[in-house]
Amino acid sequence: MATAPDPHLLDRINHLIRGDETMLEKLADKAGDLALSLLVAALIIAVTFWLASLAGKIIRRAIARSQGDGADVTLPTFMASLARYVIIAAGAVAAIQQLGVQTTSILAVFGAASLAIGLALQGALANVAAGVMILLFRPYRVGDLIEVGGRTGRVEALDLFATELATPDNVKVLAPNGKVFGDFITNFSAHKTRRVDVVFRIDTKRDLAAVLIGLKARAEADPLVLQTPAPVVEVTGMAELWVEGAVRCWAAKEDYVAVKQDLMRAAYLLSAGQDLPPVPEKKTPPAVKPAAKKRLRILKP
Repeated sequence: MATAPDPHLLDRINHLIRGDETMLEKLADKAGDLALSLLVAALIIAVTFWLASLAGKIIRRAIARSQGDGADVTLPTFMASLARYVIIAAGAVAAIQQLGVQTTSILAVFGAASLAIGLALQGALANVAAGVMILLFRPYRVGDLIEVGGRTGRVEALDLFATELATPDNVKVLAPNGKVFGDFITNFSAHKTRRVDVVFRIDTKRDLAAVLIGLKARAEADPLVLQTPAPVVEVTGMAELWVEGAVRCWAAKEDYVAVKQDLMRAAYLLSAGQDLPPVPEKKTPPAVKPAAKKRLRILKP
């Protein structure tokens, strides 16, 4: 005969099943809440990055418009970068809070770890402080040709942490702001005009006076050379086998390279007793309409 099941055993089995069902329901609820929180946090992060990009563009355009013609893009670039980082930091805190971590807990953790974070990020914080000082004192602007740390290049951007340079051979160089501000900075674009110095040597058998006269005439006839101050030629040194001379004149900073190349070629040809080519003509840049200038200023990074 089959024995009847134990009623106590059946009650225990039913109790366990009901308990498992309750636990599964709670786990499902928790998983659903976590999935929803993750989705909302991801949405907050996505919106944060979109707002950061939008705010950077708005700030850059607003500052560029307020500066008018000849706007300096250093300040708009720096302020746009600062706004992006602030918005991203605020969005990160909001996303973490959405996951159930209280803001006060986050601030308490940051406060307790502030010393360690400061020591770990002292280089980055120094770069930020140096970037602010560069922005205030303006040793250079975006578009200037500078030399710093043995590197020469045109300033492409000034960020919170680094200055971006483009070398003459189109190589991108990132210089930390802390190193830039703590080193000697040579700005070749700070002034509108530059003095061109061409030093040369010729054999003592050559007619030095004729070479100097020819160089001075060449400088005076060059439309790129400024006549005030007037070009100057002089003897700067002498040895047994050679005599050293120099021609010095002033030109606009945009014409510095062209003027120096022409005078160096002229000094070589005159020293060799050869004829000079015609004086190069000054090229007039095409006129830009005011509307086109405004569009270029707004779109400029």
